[in-house]
Amino acid sequence: MCGIAGIWGQIDQTSVKKMMDTLIHRGPDAEGMFVSPTKAGVLGHRRLSIMDPQGGNQPIYGDRQARVIVGNGEIYNFPQLLPQLAERFKFRTKSDTEAILHLYEDQGIESVDQLDGMYAFAIADGDKFFAARDPIGIKPLYYGKKDNAFVFASELKAIANFCDNVQEFPAGTFFSSETGFSTFYQVPDIQPEVDADADALIREVRETVEASVVKRLMSDVPLGCFLSGGLDSSITTAVARQHIEKLHTFSVGIEGSKDIKAARLVSQYLDTIHHEYLITPKEVQEKLPEIIYSLESFDQDLVRSAIPCYFTSRLAAEYVKVILTGEGADELFAGYTYYKGIPDNDTLHRELRRSVTSLHNINLQRVDRLTMAHSLEGRVPFLDLKMIELGQRIPAHLKLAGDPLVEKWILRKAFEDLLPSEIVWRTKEQFDEGSGTVDLLTQMLAKGMSEDEAQAYRQKHPEARLRSAEECYYHQIFMDVFEQPESILANVARWSERPV
Repeated sequence: MCGIAGIWGQIDQTSVKKMMDTLIHRGPDAEGMFVSPTKAGVLGHRRLSIMDPQGGNQPIYGDRQARVIVGNGEIYNFPQLLPQLAERFKFRTKSDTEAILHLYEDQGIESVDQLDGMYAFAIADGDKFFAARDPIGIKPLYYGKKDNAFVFASELKAIANFCDNVQEFPAGTFFSSETGFSTFYQVPDIQPEVDADADALIREVRETVEASVVKRLMSDVPLGCFLSGGLDSSITTAVARQHIEKLHTFSVGIEGSKDIKAARLVSQYLDTIHHEYLITPKEVQEKLPEIIYSLESFDQDLVRSAIPCYFTSRLAAEYVKVILTGEGADELFAGYTYYKGIPDNDTLHRELRRSVTSLHNINLQRVDRLTMAHSLEGRVPFLDLKMIELGQRIPAHLKLAGDPLVEKWILRKAFEDLLPSEIVWRTKEQFDEGSGTVDLLTQMLAKGMSEDEAQAYRQKHPEARLRSAEECYYHQIFMDVFEQPESILANVARWSERPV
């Protein structure tokens, strides 16, 4: 996992170096820069060494020295791509990023269709430039213009000082300097079979989740699991534990919180090497500016869930470099409470698909930023493309089922033999609720901003559509931690604004 930055259309090494320095947390292990010999542009890279730690530094060069890649992410089908590419190209590293470059050399811009993974990369090919972002937007990328040059970086904070108009590079999209932007992936729009065989789908869910987790165990450095004690992280941990003898798991919360207790139970049941950290109001208040700076958002729901994610990532980074998370299961299998209020299955099915397509700048942004703030790579098995396709085929009535309705019913059934029943059928709670963060914030925010102060603050910032005194407080911190917040503000997504 890494940070990338660059300017295509002019030579400006100073600006690229400044962007790279802003991204040092994404790649503390090494840095590299490519300056086009034809003066076409500059590519920069900060490296977090995961695959081929000794030999995989970037930029990586192709058969021609003017053909170069900088990349961020993991290509999970690298072992399958390697044999066919090795017949035609000489590999200089054991890095999966080199496979992207050779695939491009072999097939051009159509090469993205063969990549299975999470990624954002940029390729210099003589005077031509090519960039792409993974289908769901697991890995971040932003772009803008500076004196008609194309500027890009992994995080908003790195690019905000160089471009007035910064935009998110769309998920499932590539950019060619010759043809512009093109979409190569969209979440499948499938009408599920209402009378589908439930038992067969339960088996398929089990097999697909297991394959998705195993695929993401690829690593040349230590790997562990976030373990909140909820269903999704417990399933991910249970599958990983079958393949890793000494598996490290990580949990945070306030003393006596439900997540802490549940995570201990799962860890004991699965025999993992478990680590936990108890957070306090004082520490959260001290770290909140850093959390919001890392997150690049002031959205109330996102900040709340970012707080435990920050502390879990900090804890995990002491032991591992790669972490598996349960992100995406709620959107695929109807895990949030508000889904229960949707009046019919067809509408629920459409809302779940919309939820998956909107993850890139909400929950996936949180996972990426808070893990990478601690130089930790986060992987999300539930957002494997085969998992997403299967999720669209499963009828909504198998996701919310029973009386009263039970969220993620089919996912629970698929793994009810692998975990304690009190975990499998545990009531869904959001990360910030189960960890006790909401209770902790209530104590902390009593000293933050009063309702009267919040009302006055809203009047000063009507464009932000601030929902509460709590969100006003986060917005105030947001405005303080960024020197030039305007470009970042323009890209803040609002988790709460969900049309149904």
